[in-house]
Amino acid sequence: MRLRAWIVLTLALPAALPAQSPATRAPGDGVMLAFENFAGIYGSRLVAALDSIPEARYAYRPTPAQQTVGYIAQHLEDANYELCQQFGGVKHPGTAKDSAPDTVKARWPKDTLVARLRASLRFCDTALGRVGPLRSMARASSLLAFETDLAEHYSQLAGYMRLLGLVPPSALPQPARTAIELPASALRPFVGTYEAAPGVRMDITLHDGALFIHSTVSDATRRLWPESNRDFFLKEVDAQIRFTREVGGAVTGLVVHQNGRDVPAKRIP
Repeated sequence: MRLRAWIVLTLALPAALPAQSPATRAPGDGVMLAFENFAGIYGSRLVAALDSIPEARYAYRPTPAQQTVGYIAQHLEDANYELCQQFGGVKHPGTAKDSAPDTVKARWPKDTLVARLRASLRFCDTALGRVGPLRSMARASSLLAFETDLAEHYSQLAGYMRLLGLVPPSALPQPARTAIELPASALRPFVGTYEAAPGVRMDITLHDGALFIHSTVSDATRRLWPESNRDFFLKEVDAQIRFTREVGGAVTGLVVHQNGRDVPAKRIP
């Protein structure tokens, strides 16, 4: 599997987790933003992988000693709830259906398994948003357990997909996007510094009639290609930026959209 550089945190994320309103989140920092980013990468890859595997192959396993595709799906749901409860201060209200044996849940229909996995990832997204600045070694250990579990099982599913003649989500080509021409006068208002979290800043600069972005946590400077008078994209990674304005027209911030997750950043003086 491959990792692409994320424009804010040096990791690219295909994510299937919905963005939360900034008002519902605990004040975070760059470290927690990195954890959220990594969870987004593998959470979305897992959903995309399970979505793309035909239901007829959910009983597939390379050898009798290994888990089936369906078993992996139900295991991930259970593990997500168990691990995210440890660091998020929230509890998943279980039901009688949740207590069914793993071997029974592994044979549930594909749509059921994928929907339940999505719900567990939304739960974890809420838990991540409640953590705030990371100051506890125990909490960091719980976060690492959750995220390495996602990565481990994505690697497992990616191997299964290769054996089935399928292409894992992380190996799919980036969607094509078309840039438009904008004059420098239309680009100049976006120049400035934007903060996504304490210590996580993005500098937008204008050179030779084009916008560029540089993050405080990455040495890479990348060009922003316009799709509209406020929407831009990067060619190196599947990421887009939308600038926000107040009623009077002044640029107040931006939102980084990358594979399903929105990360807002405020413009600072």
